[in-house]
Amino acid sequence: MGKIISVVNQKGGVGKTTTAVNLGAYLAHQGKQVLLVDIDPQANATSGLGIDHHQLEHGIYEALVGDKQIFDIIKRTVQDGYKVAPATVSLAGAGIELVSMDEREFRLSNILQEIKDEYDYIIIDGPPSLGLLTINSLVAADEVLIPIQSEYYALEGLSQLLNTINLVQANLKPELGIMGAVITMFDKRNRLSESVMQELYKYFPNRIFRSVIPRSVRLAESPSYGRSILHYDKRSKGGRAYEKLAREVIDLER
Repeated sequence: MGKIISVVNQKGGVGKTTTAVNLGAYLAHQGKQVLLVDIDPQANATSGLGIDHHQLEHGIYEALVGDKQIFDIIKRTVQDGYKVAPATVSLAGAGIELVSMDEREFRLSNILQEIKDEYDYIIIDGPPSLGLLTINSLVAADEVLIPIQSEYYALEGLSQLLNTINLVQANLKPELGIMGAVITMFDKRNRLSESVMQELYKYFPNRIFRSVIPRSVRLAESPSYGRSILHYDKRSKGGRAYEKLAREVIDLER
């Protein structure tokens, strides 16, 4: 059975979707079967892989509320071995609608269990919040990957996020693990970036990935072309960094 990784950070603009999309692309490039699950109502992961979410009739929302089977909404990407369960505009109201549903925290987990053995990795790109969709992404996951921007304010919400993960472990998913944190938008010319990195080691003494994702114009450009950095500019610093991260993730299984 595959591994389900939830890429989570309630703070927006930290490279969460960029990490989910590009980690998935490089895992598939290594010969893995990968599914990216977009449960962020902004649908940036969906559009970043070249799928116009405005034109979709069905997406992950319909699977969550039971109108469609998960098999029915999965789309292929331009890359072999890489598929996406897309988000649509309907997902914006899901957080409210799920409140009254049975097993509301387990909706995503239940549907992903149906297809888990078809993939080596299922990567969940959650919303920048700590609401019910994020709780669903944590309960569905085997492990959590936390992208953290190398700026001071990125540390302020980290305790809250870790507390939420602890609550999920205590009450909903005891076996949920923390895969680690990956530092994003790193600028080696910035002295603050270095001090933030040192601070992060206090939170995750043995769980900081060696791969550090740089601040990169090419990474920022690639979603507008509907491509991962692998297909936009794999020789860029960002491309090489995500390739290294994918190898680190694979090495954790060995």
